[in-house]
Amino acid sequence: MSARRWSVSGSAIPRRAGASVAWSLRRGGMAGLLLLVAGTLPVAAQAPTSLTIYNDGRVLVRRDLPVEIRKGDTELVLPLGPVDPGTVLPLDGGVEILAGAYDGGVDQGSVYRRAVGRRLIFRIGKDTVSAVLVGVNPERYKLADGSITYSPPGIPQFPADLVTVDPVFRVRLRSAQAAKSLRLGYFIQGGGWTASYQLILGGSLARMLGTAVVNGGGLRLEGTELQLLAGQVSQAPASYEGLRRDMVAARPMMAKEADGLPSQQKVGEFHLYTLPGRHTLEPGVTTTVGLFEPAEAPVIKSFEMLGQLPWWGGLPQMGDEEEVPISVIYTVKRPYKTPLGDRPLPGGVVRMFEPDSAGRLQLIGESGIDHSPAGEDLRLGAGEAFDLTAKRVQATFSTRRDSLPQGGCCRTIATADYRVTISNAGETAATVDVLEQRGGEWSIVSSSIKAEKLSSTRTRFRVPVPAKGKATLTYRVRVIW
Repeated sequence: MSARRWSVSGSAIPRRAGASVAWSLRRGGMAGLLLLVAGTLPVAAQAPTSLTIYNDGRVLVRRDLPVEIRKGDTELVLPLGPVDPGTVLPLDGGVEILAGAYDGGVDQGSVYRRAVGRRLIFRIGKDTVSAVLVGVNPERYKLADGSITYSPPGIPQFPADLVTVDPVFRVRLRSAQAAKSLRLGYFIQGGGWTASYQLILGGSLARMLGTAVVNGGGLRLEGTELQLLAGQVSQAPASYEGLRRDMVAARPMMAKEADGLPSQQKVGEFHLYTLPGRHTLEPGVTTTVGLFEPAEAPVIKSFEMLGQLPWWGGLPQMGDEEEVPISVIYTVKRPYKTPLGDRPLPGGVVRMFEPDSAGRLQLIGESGIDHSPAGEDLRLGAGEAFDLTAKRVQATFSTRRDSLPQGGCCRTIATADYRVTISNAGETAATVDVLEQRGGEWSIVSSSIKAEKLSSTRTRFRVPVPAKGKATLTYRVRVIW
């Protein structure tokens, strides 16, 4: 087999002597020996390619390689690059992968592993010395006098056949018929994408823009179709047939070329965005594309202050007055049958801008969002209010022990009074929502402003604060544990 040549994309690749990994394929009693070597073809083969990029870093690659496939068994060397070899499978019916070999190690440690048993040349200044690498982890070298050293005698000069530049996948497959091309699907890691949004505020309406920010995972590809899948897809092991169905189902659909924006469709329980046109991916280069046309939506600004109750356990006694931040919240309303409400929004970061007196946009907040289905409002935190300040103090505190209704050990009942003073240095009046949240058995006994019970764990007080003025809220809490 040493004189055999393997053909890929119309080019011949000679088998290199001295390859470091050899393995045998045994099927039906017949054995064949394949040598795992470094590839010589670039990763960017000129063949139709489409990618589906997931939020979690996976990239599903689908390629149509122009290779000759015979009816029956064919052995090929495929320049797939940094691939997860366990996910490689044909997408054409009647084609089966019998066996494959892949060594994707491009680091120096992988070169040392391949070099075990080889004599290497080491450079020491202008001179050279040779030694045999007899083992790794740790490295051991046999010098000309027969002695063993654990330190390299100089700077190693590796033969080219030991160094993998672009990994290749050697594969033996069986086809029911001859073909001029091979459609493959496989996964790589290291990619991913996220959404970036800009919310331009202006009174009761806001304008929202969305951009997809894409990382191709170190791939170098030209003229590829790109799809982005929004959602958290399980990474549980899949069967061969299940994985194949997923790959075939994810073939790209035609994008909306007319408006230059991605088309969107639902696949399973996730949303798939197909970017228009074809794209070039380069390692280290980030690709961006608009997700939708700018859309307006109603927006409501509110202010919130969190309470003092611990979620579980006892109620502590706290005698010192404390300053409490007041959060600024923007809620973007997205009802159905509106431009922004009828579309799902992939998870990402929303940056909020507001024009100053001269019309210059200023960043006033930044908030992350999860994947948001159509019709769901967006709740965006924009930081802490400047003109609104609050102070809170625990005015009274008492506890008593009580037996359980069914008998047995006692329980503790604590009662405390709180006073919250909110100051407004701004020119307009504001309403601050004071929220108390706790699990277990608890209640608001009395309050100076009506308490709204939002759920079994959340109670809200809506405190109006006049411009250039103050407002005070008092309430009594009973907690049982």
